[in-house]
Amino acid sequence: MPLVTTKEMFEKAYNGGYAIGAFNVNNMEIVQGITEAAKDLNAPLILQVSKGARAYANHTYLMKLVEAAIEETGLPICLHLDHGDSFELCKSCIDGGFTSVMIDKSGLPLEENIAITRQVVEYAHDHGVVVEAELGTLAGIEDEVNVSAEDSSYTRPEDVQEFVEKTGCDSLAIAIGTSHGAYKFKPGTKPQLRFDILEDVAARLPGFPIVLHGSSSVPQEFVKIINENGGNMPGAIGVPEDQLRQAASMAVCKINIDSDLRLAMTATIRQYFNEHPDHFDPRQYLKPAREAIKQMVAHKITDVLGCDGKA
Repeated sequence: MPLVTTKEMFEKAYNGGYAIGAFNVNNMEIVQGITEAAKDLNAPLILQVSKGARAYANHTYLMKLVEAAIEETGLPICLHLDHGDSFELCKSCIDGGFTSVMIDKSGLPLEENIAITRQVVEYAHDHGVVVEAELGTLAGIEDEVNVSAEDSSYTRPEDVQEFVEKTGCDSLAIAIGTSHGAYKFKPGTKPQLRFDILEDVAARLPGFPIVLHGSSSVPQEFVKIINENGGNMPGAIGVPEDQLRQAASMAVCKINIDSDLRLAMTATIRQYFNEHPDHFDPRQYLKPAREAIKQMVAHKITDVLGCDGKA
């Protein structure tokens, strides 16, 4: 089975009241952990690559890892560029075999965002590739994305119809209260996604797939393990998973998950070295890290996204 686009995935997700997980990948163990979980649960899958991950792992190596995952699992897998920041980067990924790209010009004025997004859409559609765009800006830091809380903004529902019509984009990432990275909301606060904005957007774009970025839940058990094994992560909580599940039952067809995978992997490796300080074989500490990612993805698929059995 070749790589697929998200078109059919999102149609089924929208009508079925679930979302597809878009998991960021950086190396072999992460790809394996994600895809093994999806195979066990027969779940459709989006593997996404940031600009930083592509520079770190090399485009060709990443493509071969994803091709191997398709061969091993037989699943419908979409390969997506996460937060592309230029037409040139999106074009390079399209030419290199990606089936979906995101152009993120959400920090620009609306008309400039529309113009650049439209340029990417025209090139992508000519090559059979779908495009995700963004309106509204999420706070936080993750790879190439760095937006202060002061500069973040909720999506304006009154802009979405014009944006989608003028750009021709295939899905839209909106800002309703999620944020990038592991440092989200302070303990004692009550994070609340703006479902009123989501409902308004969905009413203006009936049947159109919506995307949520910055949707890590920051599992406290992994934060605790990291801190108990030499780390110094300040207290933070993430997006409540019950709210993500509610969003997935509405118009949200794609939920991005990255930081939770990093936390699971890092916590497992730190704990392993604390218990086995004399070990130096990468296979010894990467094997349990891969398993931790697999368990995390399985949890997200079944308990948050609701896409198990939907491949």
